Formats: sequence, C-alpha cells, structure tokens
Amino acid sequence: MGKRLRAFPCSRAEKDLSTASRARRIRLYEEVRRRHGAGEPLLAISRRMGLARGTVRKFAQAESFPERAARAPARSILDPYLTPLEARLAAGCENAMLLWRELRDLGFLGTPKQVHRWLNPRRMAPARSTPRCRRDPQTQASRPDRCDVSPALPSPRQLAWLFVQPPHVLAAGEQPTIARVKQDPDVSAAATLVGRFVDLVRGSSVGRKARAPRATFRKWLAEATKSKVSAVATFAAGLQQDGAAVRAALTTPWSSGQSEGQITRLKLRKRQTYGRASFDLLRRRTLLAA
Repeated sequence: MGKRLRAFPCSRAEKDLSTASRARRIRLYEEVRRRHGAGEPLLAISRRMGLARGTVRKFAQAESFPERAARAPARSILDPYLTPLEARLAAGCENAMLLWRELRDLGFLGTPKQVHRWLNPRRMAPARSTPRCRRDPQTQASRPDRCDVSPALPSPRQLAWLFVQPPHVLAAGEQPTIARVKQDPDVSAAATLVGRFVDLVRGSSVGRKARAPRATFRKWLAEATKSKVSAVATFAAGLQQDGAAVRAALTTPWSSGQSEGQITRLKLRKRQTYGRASFDLLRRRTLLAA
C-alpha cells in the first residue's frame, strides 16, 4: 500500500481562506506587540482583544510572527487506494473521472473531486478543462492538441431539459452539446434510458395509447434498476414501489390531477390546525368547505 507523505493539495478557495486567516493572525500579532510594548498588561490585552491569554502571551514573547507548525497529513479516505492510483498514473492514465470510476468499482466511497485533487499536481500536461491563461506556454507548444479549450457546458438543469426534448426541436448549437456530453459512457447510458422513458410517457398521454405499454414499461424498469448510474437506479426503484399507480398512469386515459388537488387541499386544512385536529373536526371542515 502506498504511503502519503504530505497533505493533498488545497483548492483555490481553500488557499484563499488560509491566506486570509494568516493575514488576520499577523494583524493580531502586531497589535498585541504594540500594546505590550506600550506597557499594557497581558490580561488587559486578552480581555480587550478577545484573545486567549495563552495566545496573547505567545504573541508578546515572540520576536517574529510565530507560524503555525506543519501537521502530519491526516488519514484520508483515498489512502487505501494509492497503490492502484499510482499504478494507473504510471501507465499514462490522467483522466480523473476514469480513475474515480475504477476506484468506485474497488469500493471507494469518495467523490471525483478527491481523485482530481490527488491527480492535479501529478499531471504531465494540463487537463483539457484547465483555463488557457493558466497553461504553461512550453506545454502548449509541445502539445498543441491540448490547447483547445472547449466551450463551457450549460448548467445541469439546462442539460436535463435538453435531454428530455425531442431531437427535432433542438437548436443547431444544442445538438453538438448533447453529442459532446454523451461521450461519457455513464451519461450516454443514462440519456438513452431517459429518452426511452420520456417517449413512453409521451406515447401514453391522455388521448393516446402506446403499443404494449405494460411490457415496454416492465422492460425499461428492469434495465433502469440495473443501471450503473445511481440517479437512474434510484428513480427506477421509486417507480417500482409505486408500480400500480405508474402502470395506471401509462395505460388509462384518466388524469390524477383532480385527486392530487383534493389531497393537497386536505393536507392544507390539517396543517392549519398544526396536525392536532381530530378526524371528526377535519371531516366537518372539509364538508363545510365543499
């Protein structure tokens, strides 16, 4: 098992926060030294500045700003997987998402960001997502194929909306975006399942009748439940729990909107009494309102 000798690199936000914290501690140190030099007692400095007496004493006795001692790296969830990570990196793999998926198959429970932070200082060349202004000019000259910065993707909500639209209604600039995102195997598999489910729902809407909707839905449900994409599998599991209601929605021309509206109104009256009303009172209020 590989051994980590230093902490994983911090993100830019964490570095900015650390820099601001150090600047604040320097200002406190200088203020304590100024007050102590003017003859103010340490206890009075502690009370007026809201600092612990130990901190005031340390600042007053230090001839220069006392930097915080470096700590040994704490145990990380990524530590048990350093050996396969280093082996894949030595083999030339610098794709953080691919490494994360491989670790996930080995039992890793962390996020892709943790793998990305481990990989970032070990890259032989900048990632495709690295802004052009932060790329090394020599690296750009030696690897011109990595200098192309792809346009930014839409937000997750916008992408979700594009995936449920029929292909013929997409604008000219939206189709390349969908094709670009589908280069990821998991996204492509999820998009296929989502598209099939959307077609099933549209084909079974009020006034229409889909071909063998029950069999089609059962087949889709079996594939979605076994999907490696957790969001799709979770959604399919929820539909499976409400199987009777979903099948009725796909096979009958009736809408449950009226029932859902009455249920929402009943819940509102119940909450207006803070959930303490008896059944008789709730029934009377409902009948009188009708």
